[in-house]
Amino acid sequence: MRLLIVGSLQGQIGTATKIAMDRGAKVTHANDIEQAMASLRSGVGADLVFCDVGYDIGTLVRQLAAERICTPVVACGIGTDARRAVDAIRAGAKEYLPLPADAEMIAAILAAVADDTHQLIHEDEAMTAVLALADQVAGSEASILITGESGTGKEVMARYIHRKSLRAEKPFISVNCAAIPENLLESELFGHEKGAFTGAVARRIGKFEEANGGTLLLDEISEMDARLQAKLLRAIQEREIDRVGGTKPVKVDIRIIATSNRDLNEAVKHGTFREDLLYRLNVVNLRLPALRERPKDILALARHFAHKYAEANGVPFRPIASTTERLLIGHPWRGNVRELENTMHRSVLLAQGNEISPEAIRLPDGSAVGSPSNMPAPVSMAVQAANAIATRGLVGRTVADVERDLILDTLDHCLGNRTHAANILGISIRTLRNKLREYSSSGLAIPQHGEARMAG
Repeated sequence: MRLLIVGSLQGQIGTATKIAMDRGAKVTHANDIEQAMASLRSGVGADLVFCDVGYDIGTLVRQLAAERICTPVVACGIGTDARRAVDAIRAGAKEYLPLPADAEMIAAILAAVADDTHQLIHEDEAMTAVLALADQVAGSEASILITGESGTGKEVMARYIHRKSLRAEKPFISVNCAAIPENLLESELFGHEKGAFTGAVARRIGKFEEANGGTLLLDEISEMDARLQAKLLRAIQEREIDRVGGTKPVKVDIRIIATSNRDLNEAVKHGTFREDLLYRLNVVNLRLPALRERPKDILALARHFAHKYAEANGVPFRPIASTTERLLIGHPWRGNVRELENTMHRSVLLAQGNEISPEAIRLPDGSAVGSPSNMPAPVSMAVQAANAIATRGLVGRTVADVERDLILDTLDHCLGNRTHAANILGISIRTLRNKLREYSSSGLAIPQHGEARMAG
């Protein structure tokens, strides 16, 4: 945990710093907002900012957002001044910390940011085998590719490997390649010089330099643009990077861990991922089994989340009933650990009596897990015959043609809404946009948002 304290905290900085350091935080200090921004741009990095409420919290929050520095801000002020606290929250602060500093309050805030989702909870033999391999390679310098379905805990595994590595005392920096627009990802990774593009108001150190000496996690790397893949490959090979707008390379010493929920070998075959980059990243592959493949972990995680959310919501802890345990094990958990966590959080709030009964296990739409409406319907003979006819109609057509018609028909059904279409198709929004650009350049009409495609 890296904590940046801005200002004197009205004379309480020494106490607050000591409490934070006693809780395992690495603390740096800036005299004002300008110095704080300079520190963050320089690559010092912070997971959390404590800012004296005497400064303009709104200005700090806006500057962080403008420069895409995703660090939460906690406003700190003397006493429980309700008006100042409300103003700080409205300005964008995540929390208000009354001073003098209280050890338990600071510990709670640090824990909320660190979050125990980084704990690796497991009991199943399938997961034990993966962890044994992770332990074996953690101390090496090899690049590691972690694969598995969404929600299986790939980032948690990456953090586990970092903690077991020789770089454990150095930074662990994570970048979600799918969440950052492709035109901004290059700057996010490699940094930029002042004036390199509109909005580049100062030099900004990228994630490669911020992770120097430590570990860089490239989350969902399959979503990275092909042009940027070439620059990434060079950075890994040469151990140096070029800032956007820079004139000379910068040496870096990092270990790369990458994750993907897609088959990168298939992506290589389709030309969307570089084969040479895959070889560089996939020195060791750790495949995380889906939750349905490790049933013992379902119960271990469910109990963990039941404790966690009872405490978080201030409600009595209720054990999970045996009938509920059987229900949890039988559910497919297509969203894996993430889906299970949300379900258990909901069950803690809905449970009545002395146990978490099956009635408290609800899906997001309110329906019960395992109810007939959530079970696959039997396929009638008529439907099977219709499916066979439809399949025969595809014979003689290329996969590319079928894919194109499926994408355009789905987009047409969604009235041009790219996000909805991508969700239905099970592909990323970036992949969908790339396909649509390809179709548009070949002269096909692409429906815009709110309109349907004209039949041709």
